Amino acid sequence: MRAEDVVRATSTPLDAPAFPRGPYWFTDREYLRITYRTDRDALERVVPEPLRVTEPLVCYEVMRMPNTTGLGDYTESGQLAVVEFDGVAGEYNLSMYVDNFPAIASGREISAYPKKVGKPRLFVDSDTLVGSLDFGSLPVARATMGYKHAPLDADEARQGVTQPTFMLKKLPNYDGTPRICELIRSQITDITVKGSWSGPARLQLFAHALAPLADLPVLEIVSASHVLTDLRLGPGELIHDYLA
Repeated sequence: MRAEDVVRATSTPLDAPAFPRGPYWFTDREYLRITYRTDRDALERVVPEPLRVTEPLVCYEVMRMPNTTGLGDYTESGQLAVVEFDGVAGEYNLSMYVDNFPAIASGREISAYPKKVGKPRLFVDSDTLVGSLDFGSLPVARATMGYKHAPLDADEARQGVTQPTFMLKKLPNYDGTPRICELIRSQITDITVKGSWSGPARLQLFAHALAPLADLPVLEIVSASHVLTDLRLGPGELIHDYLA
């Protein structure tokens, strides 16, 4: 294989890349988002400078993606912290647990999504929307929301999904020292909201050493939303280099 072909390849293995070249379009991408108040000290311990915790708020979300170009059918779940960077409000992506390897590999290699293997689900149980996350065979999170109890303004739903997202990208040198240690910002701008609802919600988090969502305890449910969209992810932008 010629050197220029090696450079142009999406990823390894060269003859069977782990993921195809984007951009990735998501059709009928469905969100359950529950924002809750947590312990400020616990939150500040896991949010890196120069991001700043303005309020001790965390968003737990489950995303169902049944139709994604190149990546297929999968589900994600994780936590985001409400933060601020240089006066710009957004969310810092603390963790994501995913049941699809191409989505994990592309998210980590192309961008900076903190993805690990997990078993998330989003489904309707009678009159209840349920989002769940298991790590291995053990439960980590269980969210419930009244199914389509009240309409949610589309602009409000769009604002929740399209806030700037901050992520930390870390890659080591071959001797273990850091080679890349960067703060990245991404934002969804190409989106169609196809439906949005609110309702009563509850969230349970279960302690786990390797999926420590419960380290940010649920003190008060602030809001909940259920949103159905078509969208395309925005590119990442370097905003802070820790090694510079």
